Amino acid sequence: MGFYGVLLVVLVAAGAAFVWGWLPKVQKQQSAVGDNRELAIVRVRTTLPVPAPTPPPLALPGELKPSAEASITARATGYVKKWHADLGDKVSVGQVLLELDTPEVERDIARAQAQLAVAEAGRKLAQTTASRWKEMLAVQATAPQASDEKQADFELKTASVAAAHADLERLEQMLKFSTLNAPFAGTVTARRVELGQLVEANNATELFRLSNTSKLHVFIRVPQGYAQSIRVGQEAQLVVAEFRGATFPAKITRTAGAIDAASRTLLTELEVDNSDGRLLAGSYLQVLLPAAKMDAPLTVPANALIFRSNGAQLAVVGGDGVVKFAKITLGRDFGASVEISEGVTGQSRVVLNPPDSLTEGMHVEVVQ
Repeated sequence: MGFYGVLLVVLVAAGAAFVWGWLPKVQKQQSAVGDNRELAIVRVRTTLPVPAPTPPPLALPGELKPSAEASITARATGYVKKWHADLGDKVSVGQVLLELDTPEVERDIARAQAQLAVAEAGRKLAQTTASRWKEMLAVQATAPQASDEKQADFELKTASVAAAHADLERLEQMLKFSTLNAPFAGTVTARRVELGQLVEANNATELFRLSNTSKLHVFIRVPQGYAQSIRVGQEAQLVVAEFRGATFPAKITRTAGAIDAASRTLLTELEVDNSDGRLLAGSYLQVLLPAAKMDAPLTVPANALIFRSNGAQLAVVGGDGVVKFAKITLGRDFGASVEISEGVTGQSRVVLNPPDSLTEGMHVEVVQ
């Protein structure tokens, strides 16, 4: 082997030794760089907000009331001569409920008739006198002043007749009030008179109470959160404790159209057919409104919440993988999940278990 052969062998050995020692180092450095890059990428799991569980049908307390109800009182003073309807009786429109004996009104009518006769006699005399004085004035047998006075006296007597006639009509109308009639068809739910009892006019003493129970009304107060879903014509179900397992259909007929500032509720009226008489006015019941829905709020897992100096937040990952912090308003706490009133939508990708190192604008990788 010559000099060049030895030199070649030495160079090959040196190159092999260099490669043998340097290549693992390079590979180790590249591996370390790859590991660092791998560690620098933040991987997160995300979820979408979901609507809160659908609540059961809205149930509100109510009370059955007659579609029409009236307290019958007297307009004339007298003694009870006869009553024609008793508690629980069905009556028709105009049916006589009570007759009063009104001797004072009858005497007042007789006196008014006599006063009317006196007034008419005075008017007749004044008319004759005024006519004669007018004839005398025509032949200049009297002064115009005297004739005018007689004519004025005739007009005064005419007005007195009209007043007496009006008073007589008033008393005759009062005599008609001695008979009390039913203003509408219904059921007598109260009778508070006895034979011979003195009844005085205009003292607001109730003699009968009349109720129309063929249709019943129910008034309820709907919470503000459900008010937007209430519509006239909507169906509802009435649940009465006495009728176990049975419901009665009702319909919303009208609403107040405004929220009561004191209770933050919407006054709503329903109507139910009671032609069979099964339901009793005044009964307590529950009104079920299946169509009354509150807008279901969104919920997220409780472990997605971030509490920092500026309040509750959620970390939301955009389509480009960039993290943004959304300030939220919390609602009800369901334990494993929390209601979010505002701040995110149903399409927001919310980070679960966000690490403390997560910051605004950071690029992350979403993993399943």
